[in-house]
Amino acid sequence: MLPQLLGVSFLAMGIGLLLMGLGRQFTARLQRRVGPPFYQAYIDILKCFSKGSITHGFVMDLGSIMSLAGLLATAYYVPFVQWTATGSGSLVIILYMMTIGYLGMAMGVSATGNPQAPLGISRALALMFGYKIPLVMVILAMILVTGTSDLLSIVNAQQGGPSHWFLLKFPIGFIAVEIAFQGMIGERPYDMMIAPAEIASGPMVELSGKYLGLAFLLHSVQLYVETALIVNLFFGGAANPATFFGKQVFVYLTSMAVNAVMARYRIEQGIAHLWKWAGSLAFIQLLTTKGGF
Repeated sequence: MLPQLLGVSFLAMGIGLLLMGLGRQFTARLQRRVGPPFYQAYIDILKCFSKGSITHGFVMDLGSIMSLAGLLATAYYVPFVQWTATGSGSLVIILYMMTIGYLGMAMGVSATGNPQAPLGISRALALMFGYKIPLVMVILAMILVTGTSDLLSIVNAQQGGPSHWFLLKFPIGFIAVEIAFQGMIGERPYDMMIAPAEIASGPMVELSGKYLGLAFLLHSVQLYVETALIVNLFFGGAANPATFFGKQVFVYLTSMAVNAVMARYRIEQGIAHLWKWAGSLAFIQLLTTKGGF
Protein backbone atom coordinates (compact mmCIF):
# COMPACT_ATOMS: atom_id res chain seq x y z
CA MET A 1 0.00 0.00 0.00
CA LEU A 2 2.81 2.43 0.87
CA PRO A 3 4.56 2.08 -2.53
CA GLN A 4 1.24 2.72 -4.27
CA LEU A 5 0.56 5.78 -2.12
CA LEU A 6 4.03 7.19 -2.80
CA GLY A 7 3.68 6.47 -6.51
CA VAL A 8 0.33 8.25 -6.73
CA SER A 9 1.69 11.19 -4.71
CA PHE A 10 4.70 11.75 -6.96
CA LEU A 11 2.55 11.24 -10.06
CA ALA A 12 0.00 13.82 -8.91
CA MET A 13 2.62 16.40 -7.93
CA GLY A 14 4.69 15.83 -11.08
CA ILE A 15 1.78 16.13 -13.50
CA GLY A 16 0.29 19.05 -11.58
CA LEU A 17 3.54 21.03 -11.68
CA LEU A 18 3.86 20.33 -15.40
CA LEU A 19 0.31 21.59 -15.95
CA MET A 20 1.19 24.77 -14.04
CA GLY A 21 4.21 25.32 -16.28
CA LEU A 22 2.28 24.68 -19.48
CA GLY A 23 -0.50 26.99 -18.31
CA ARG A 24 1.94 29.84 -17.71
CA GLN A 25 3.49 29.37 -21.15
CA PHE A 26 0.07 29.19 -22.80
CA THR A 27 -1.05 32.41 -21.11
CA ALA A 28 2.18 34.12 -22.15
CA ARG A 29 1.63 33.15 -25.78
CA LEU A 30 -1.92 34.51 -25.70
CA GLN A 31 -0.53 37.80 -24.38
CA ARG A 32 2.37 37.87 -26.91
CA ARG A 33 5.03 37.21 -24.30
CA VAL A 34 7.79 34.62 -24.21
CA GLY A 35 6.91 33.44 -20.73
CA PRO A 36 8.85 31.14 -18.38
CA PRO A 37 9.95 27.64 -19.47
CA PHE A 38 7.48 24.82 -18.91
CA TYR A 39 9.69 23.41 -16.15
CA GLN A 40 9.71 26.66 -14.16
CA ALA A 41 7.29 25.24 -11.57
CA TYR A 42 9.81 22.52 -10.65
CA ILE A 43 12.52 25.17 -10.20
CA ASP A 44 10.20 27.22 -8.00
CA ILE A 45 9.61 24.23 -5.73
CA LEU A 46 13.34 23.58 -5.35
CA LYS A 47 13.95 27.26 -4.58
CA CYS A 48 11.20 27.35 -1.95
CA PHE A 49 12.42 24.25 -0.13
CA SER A 50 16.03 25.47 -0.21
CA LYS A 51 15.20 28.71 1.63
CA GLY A 52 14.59 29.42 5.28
CA SER A 53 11.04 29.31 6.64
CA ILE A 54 9.12 31.28 9.24
CA THR A 55 6.45 29.40 11.18
CA HIS A 56 3.66 30.77 13.36
CA GLY A 57 3.30 27.67 15.46
CA PHE A 58 2.07 24.10 15.50
CA VAL A 59 -1.36 24.90 14.04
CA MET A 60 0.22 26.40 10.93
CA ASP A 61 2.47 23.36 10.51
CA LEU A 62 -0.41 20.94 11.00
CA GLY A 63 -2.70 22.83 8.61
CA SER A 64 -0.06 22.92 5.85
CA ILE A 65 0.52 19.17 6.13
CA MET A 66 -3.19 18.38 6.46
CA SER A 67 -4.11 20.35 3.34
CA LEU A 68 -1.58 18.58 1.13
CA ALA A 69 -2.27 15.18 2.69
CA GLY A 70 -6.01 15.60 2.10
CA LEU A 71 -5.60 16.17 -1.64
CA LEU A 72 -2.96 13.45 -1.98
CA ALA A 73 -5.43 11.06 -0.36
CA THR A 74 -8.02 12.22 -2.90
CA ALA A 75 -5.61 11.46 -5.75
CA TYR A 76 -5.37 7.94 -4.34
CA TYR A 77 -9.03 7.38 -5.25
CA VAL A 78 -9.05 9.02 -8.70
CA PRO A 79 -8.43 6.57 -11.58
CA PHE A 80 -5.45 7.27 -13.81
CA VAL A 81 -5.59 5.44 -17.17
CA GLN A 82 -8.43 3.22 -15.89
CA TRP A 83 -6.35 2.29 -12.84
CA THR A 84 -6.86 3.38 -9.27
CA ALA A 85 -4.63 2.57 -6.32
CA THR A 86 -7.61 1.48 -4.23
CA GLY A 87 -9.57 -0.39 -6.88
CA SER A 88 -12.65 1.64 -5.90
CA GLY A 89 -12.94 5.39 -6.26
CA SER A 90 -16.34 6.41 -4.94
CA LEU A 91 -17.34 9.93 -5.98
CA VAL A 92 -18.76 10.49 -2.50
CA ILE A 93 -15.35 9.80 -0.95
CA ILE A 94 -13.58 11.93 -3.56
CA LEU A 95 -15.79 14.97 -2.95
CA TYR A 96 -15.40 14.57 0.81
CA MET A 97 -11.61 14.22 0.69
CA MET A 98 -11.27 17.28 -1.54
CA THR A 99 -12.98 19.36 1.14
CA ILE A 100 -10.51 18.21 3.81
CA GLY A 101 -7.65 19.70 1.82
CA TYR A 102 -9.28 23.13 1.71
CA LEU A 103 -10.15 23.04 5.40
CA GLY A 104 -6.55 22.16 6.23
CA MET A 105 -5.32 25.21 4.39
CA ALA A 106 -7.91 27.36 6.17
CA MET A 107 -6.66 26.12 9.54
CA GLY A 108 -3.01 26.67 8.65
CA VAL A 109 -3.13 30.17 7.21
CA SER A 110 -5.57 31.42 9.84
CA ALA A 111 -2.82 30.85 12.42
CA THR A 112 -0.52 33.37 10.74
CA GLY A 113 -2.28 36.36 12.28
CA ASN A 114 -2.22 38.38 9.06
CA PRO A 115 -5.72 39.77 8.36
CA GLN A 116 -5.33 39.22 4.61
CA ALA A 117 -4.98 35.44 5.03
CA PRO A 118 -8.34 34.70 6.73
CA LEU A 119 -10.00 37.17 4.35
CA GLY A 120 -8.78 35.12 1.40
CA ILE A 121 -9.77 31.86 3.06
CA SER A 122 -13.25 33.16 3.89
CA ARG A 123 -13.67 34.03 0.23
CA ALA A 124 -12.45 30.58 -0.82
CA LEU A 125 -14.86 28.80 1.52
CA ALA A 126 -17.75 31.02 0.42
CA LEU A 127 -16.92 30.36 -3.23
CA MET A 128 -16.93 26.64 -2.50
CA PHE A 129 -20.69 26.79 -2.02
CA GLY A 130 -20.92 28.33 -5.47
CA TYR A 131 -19.15 25.59 -7.42
CA LYS A 132 -19.76 22.50 -5.27
CA ILE A 133 -23.54 22.52 -5.72
CA PRO A 134 -23.46 22.44 -9.57
CA LEU A 135 -20.76 19.76 -9.49
CA VAL A 136 -22.77 17.58 -7.12
CA MET A 137 -25.94 17.94 -9.23
CA VAL A 138 -24.14 16.84 -12.41
CA ILE A 139 -22.52 13.91 -10.59
CA LEU A 140 -25.94 12.93 -9.22
CA ALA A 141 -27.29 12.88 -12.79
CA MET A 142 -24.50 10.50 -13.80
CA ILE A 143 -25.16 8.27 -10.81
CA LEU A 144 -28.84 8.08 -11.77
CA VAL A 145 -27.91 6.95 -15.29
CA THR A 146 -25.13 4.50 -14.42
CA GLY A 147 -26.55 3.25 -11.13
CA THR A 148 -23.20 3.57 -9.36
CA SER A 149 -21.05 6.18 -7.66
CA ASP A 150 -17.83 4.30 -8.42
CA LEU A 151 -15.74 6.49 -10.71
CA LEU A 152 -14.00 3.54 -12.37
CA SER A 153 -17.39 2.03 -13.26
CA ILE A 154 -18.47 5.37 -14.77
CA VAL A 155 -15.29 5.36 -16.87
CA ASN A 156 -16.00 1.81 -18.03
CA ALA A 157 -19.53 2.85 -19.03
CA GLN A 158 -17.98 5.25 -21.57
CA GLN A 159 -15.84 2.68 -23.39
CA GLY A 160 -16.30 2.28 -27.14
CA GLY A 161 -14.95 5.53 -28.51
CA PRO A 162 -15.81 9.25 -28.36
CA SER A 163 -19.44 8.59 -29.29
CA HIS A 164 -19.89 6.93 -25.88
CA TRP A 165 -18.31 9.71 -23.85
CA PHE A 166 -20.54 11.43 -21.30
CA LEU A 167 -19.42 14.70 -22.90
CA LEU A 168 -22.08 13.97 -25.53
CA LYS A 169 -24.61 12.44 -23.15
CA PHE A 170 -24.37 15.28 -20.61
CA PRO A 171 -23.45 18.35 -22.72
CA ILE A 172 -25.26 20.81 -20.48
CA GLY A 173 -23.70 19.25 -17.41
CA PHE A 174 -20.26 19.51 -18.99
CA ILE A 175 -20.67 23.25 -19.50
CA ALA A 176 -21.82 23.59 -15.88
CA VAL A 177 -18.81 21.64 -14.59
CA GLU A 178 -16.42 23.65 -16.78
CA ILE A 179 -17.76 26.87 -15.26
CA ALA A 180 -17.47 25.35 -11.79
CA PHE A 181 -13.94 24.13 -12.59
CA GLN A 182 -12.86 27.72 -13.16
CA GLY A 183 -13.83 28.45 -9.57
CA MET A 184 -12.37 25.21 -8.22
CA ILE A 185 -8.86 26.05 -9.42
CA GLY A 186 -9.20 29.74 -8.52
CA GLU A 187 -8.63 31.26 -11.96
CA ARG A 188 -10.24 34.42 -13.29
CA PRO A 189 -12.97 35.48 -13.03
CA TYR A 190 -13.05 33.54 -9.74
CA ASP A 191 -9.59 34.35 -8.36
CA MET A 192 -10.91 36.68 -5.67
CA MET A 193 -9.54 34.35 -2.97
CA ILE A 194 -5.95 35.38 -3.82
CA ALA A 195 -6.49 38.71 -5.64
CA PRO A 196 -2.78 39.72 -5.67
CA ALA A 197 -3.43 43.42 -6.30
CA GLU A 198 -6.18 43.57 -3.67
CA ILE A 199 -5.38 41.33 -0.69
CA ALA A 200 -1.73 40.46 -1.46
CA SER A 201 -2.37 36.84 -2.51
CA GLY A 202 -4.65 36.19 0.47
CA PRO A 203 -3.85 32.78 2.01
CA MET A 204 -0.23 32.88 0.80
CA VAL A 205 0.62 36.33 2.13
CA GLU A 206 2.54 35.01 5.18
CA LEU A 207 3.96 31.87 3.55
CA SER A 208 7.67 31.56 2.84
CA GLY A 209 10.22 28.86 2.23
CA LYS A 210 8.90 25.33 2.62
CA TYR A 211 5.41 26.59 3.49
CA LEU A 212 5.17 28.42 0.18
CA GLY A 213 6.54 25.31 -1.49
CA LEU A 214 3.83 23.20 0.16
CA ALA A 215 1.23 25.69 -1.11
CA PHE A 216 2.56 25.27 -4.66
CA LEU A 217 2.47 21.49 -4.28
CA LEU A 218 -1.08 21.76 -2.93
CA HIS A 219 -2.14 23.67 -6.04
CA SER A 220 -0.36 21.18 -8.30
CA VAL A 221 -2.16 18.21 -6.74
CA GLN A 222 -5.42 20.15 -6.94
CA LEU A 223 -4.91 20.64 -10.68
CA TYR A 224 -4.12 16.96 -11.16
CA VAL A 225 -7.13 15.72 -9.18
CA GLU A 226 -9.68 18.08 -10.70
CA THR A 227 -8.54 17.72 -14.32
CA ALA A 228 -8.36 13.93 -13.89
CA LEU A 229 -11.86 13.96 -12.42
CA ILE A 230 -13.25 15.82 -15.46
CA VAL A 231 -11.38 13.53 -17.88
CA ASN A 232 -12.85 10.47 -16.16
CA LEU A 233 -16.37 11.88 -15.92
CA PHE A 234 -16.74 13.27 -19.44
CA PHE A 235 -13.93 11.98 -21.68
CA GLY A 236 -13.99 8.28 -20.85
CA GLY A 237 -10.59 8.24 -19.16
CA ALA A 238 -7.86 6.92 -21.46
CA ALA A 239 -6.15 3.69 -22.47
CA ASN A 240 -2.61 5.05 -22.04
CA PRO A 241 -0.88 7.75 -19.95
CA ALA A 242 -0.09 10.02 -22.92
CA THR A 243 -3.73 10.23 -24.01
CA PHE A 244 -4.91 10.79 -20.44
CA PHE A 245 -2.39 13.58 -19.92
CA GLY A 246 -3.33 15.12 -23.27
CA LYS A 247 -6.96 15.30 -22.16
CA GLN A 248 -5.89 16.88 -18.86
CA VAL A 249 -3.89 19.50 -20.76
CA PHE A 250 -6.92 20.27 -22.95
CA VAL A 251 -9.19 20.74 -19.93
CA TYR A 252 -6.68 22.94 -18.12
CA LEU A 253 -5.66 25.11 -21.09
CA THR A 254 -9.32 25.75 -21.87
CA SER A 255 -9.60 27.19 -18.38
CA MET A 256 -6.40 29.21 -18.80
CA ALA A 257 -7.74 30.72 -22.03
CA VAL A 258 -10.72 32.04 -20.08
CA ASN A 259 -8.38 33.23 -17.34
CA ALA A 260 -6.33 35.23 -19.85
CA VAL A 261 -9.26 37.28 -21.17
CA MET A 262 -11.51 37.72 -18.12
CA ALA A 263 -11.42 40.21 -15.27
CA ARG A 264 -11.95 39.31 -11.63
CA TYR A 265 -15.44 39.30 -10.11
CA ARG A 266 -16.17 40.54 -6.64
CA ILE A 267 -16.91 37.70 -4.24
CA GLU A 268 -20.68 38.27 -4.26
CA GLN A 269 -20.65 38.50 -8.06
CA GLY A 270 -18.67 35.27 -8.34
CA ILE A 271 -21.03 33.26 -6.15
CA ALA A 272 -24.09 34.72 -7.86
CA HIS A 273 -22.64 33.94 -11.29
CA LEU A 274 -21.88 30.34 -10.34
CA TRP A 275 -25.36 29.77 -8.95
CA LYS A 276 -27.05 31.55 -11.83
CA TRP A 277 -25.23 29.85 -14.70
CA ALA A 278 -23.45 26.74 -13.48
CA GLY A 279 -26.22 25.95 -10.99
CA SER A 280 -29.03 26.50 -13.50
CA LEU A 281 -27.34 24.42 -16.20
CA ALA A 282 -26.60 21.62 -13.74
CA PHE A 283 -30.21 21.63 -12.53
CA ILE A 284 -31.48 21.48 -16.12
CA GLN A 285 -29.16 18.55 -16.79
CA LEU A 286 -30.44 16.77 -13.70
CA LEU A 287 -34.08 17.32 -14.66
CA THR A 288 -33.59 16.15 -18.25
CA THR A 289 -31.56 13.09 -17.32
CA LYS A 290 -33.27 9.78 -17.94
CA GLY A 291 -34.23 8.42 -14.56
CA GLY A 292 -34.08 11.89 -13.02
CA PHE A 293 -36.83 13.73 -11.19
